[in-house]
Amino acid sequence: MPTSLKIDPEMKSRIQALAQQRDRSAHWIMREAIREYVDREEAREGFRQEALDAWMAYQETGRHLTAAETIGWLESWGSEIEREAPECHD
Repeated sequence: MPTSLKIDPEMKSRIQALAQQRDRSAHWIMREAIREYVDREEAREGFRQEALDAWMAYQETGRHLTAAETIGWLESWGSEIEREAPECHD
């Protein structure tokens, strides 16, 4: 799907310089930049939604872990005494 994009002359110059340095086309640089931006924003939205879902679940049930419980569990990762995930509680 062809799409046009207006960019200012300074940005166009920067893209062209980067394209030459990378031995790529300016079109490739712009497509890659857009793909990376969209990937990052989709991930950010996923994290945001996960946090909202966790907050709603906490408000409904009151079940949680304390920071100390979570840190203790995470610090055991990769050690000889790696612990199971702690159980949530009220």
